[in-house]
Amino acid sequence: MLVLGIESSCDETGLALYDTQRGLLAHALYSQVKMHEEYGGVVPELASRDHIRRALPLLDQVFSESGIRHDAIDAIAYTQGPGLAGALLVGASVACGLGLALDKPVLGIHHLEGHLLSPLLASEPPEFPFIALLVSGGHTQLMRVDGVGLYTMLGETLDDAAGEAFDKSAKLLGLGYPGGPAISRMAEFGDPTAYKLPRPMLHSKNLDFSFSGLKTAVLTVVKNHTTNICEQDKANIARAFVDAIVEVLTAKCVTALKHTGLKRLVIAGGVGANQQLRASLNAAAAKKHFKVFYPELEFCTDNGAMIAFAGAMRLQLNPAAAKRDYAFNVKPRWPLDSIREI
Repeated sequence: MLVLGIESSCDETGLALYDTQRGLLAHALYSQVKMHEEYGGVVPELASRDHIRRALPLLDQVFSESGIRHDAIDAIAYTQGPGLAGALLVGASVACGLGLALDKPVLGIHHLEGHLLSPLLASEPPEFPFIALLVSGGHTQLMRVDGVGLYTMLGETLDDAAGEAFDKSAKLLGLGYPGGPAISRMAEFGDPTAYKLPRPMLHSKNLDFSFSGLKTAVLTVVKNHTTNICEQDKANIARAFVDAIVEVLTAKCVTALKHTGLKRLVIAGGVGANQQLRASLNAAAAKKHFKVFYPELEFCTDNGAMIAFAGAMRLQLNPAAAKRDYAFNVKPRWPLDSIREI
């Protein structure tokens, strides 16, 4: 089965071709980071317009690189939600228009399911069941994954997601956008003993998260400086912030594994690329005797490969899930636990 995947939920346009026998044949990605940088965050209208400019050239690119004819595909999978409504509409309209032109069925995919399954694209994929930490700019969730479509929510953030906390704290330190990579790089030069920031909900008796208080703590430290913060002090604050958030994420993952008795942990989403988080989880895995799996770095952020792959997995289970009904709609808000209905 050969599936074309289209991702356009936020600020990356991604297309890919995945074959269930040969694997990933080609993928192309365009990031809008530089365009949104001057605004300090994603501007939805600009994001939507840029998806329109990028989608078709990227479509041509993946077919050219793979050597596959357009009419050779079996189905088209696209991100139906959650995400920015205008951005989602671009991907949906391209998918359904192409499906109509080629007489191919289309399938809407949940964006977070794409992230959850993306580590299965790695050379050593995990087996089901496993615990998944989905950690990105908009989501921080712990789930038990027993198979495609079999997801049990164990805990989630009550306010800011981890990625949001990274971006907002980086902005407080004047590090620009996107903040996550910038604050992580600066943290490498910080003194871990200079500041001690709170570990929100570290000792709670559940698997939920809360990061808005940590962001507020960074704000308080910054405001307590009567003069401009020197670069070394910025690095010290960045180190304290990263250490706090990594400790909480690691501890919750270990607790989830202990409570479920599982020995496999999967990390998905953009923050999964964070090297401090990976180092902490790897150390915990060695100590607690579990195995941790990550997506390839190129598949941590939004991409078409994860959508093509999720679509292929869905269609292997139920070939009738893809429809020749091209009257599309999108779901900017779409609870993950409702996707069994697909």
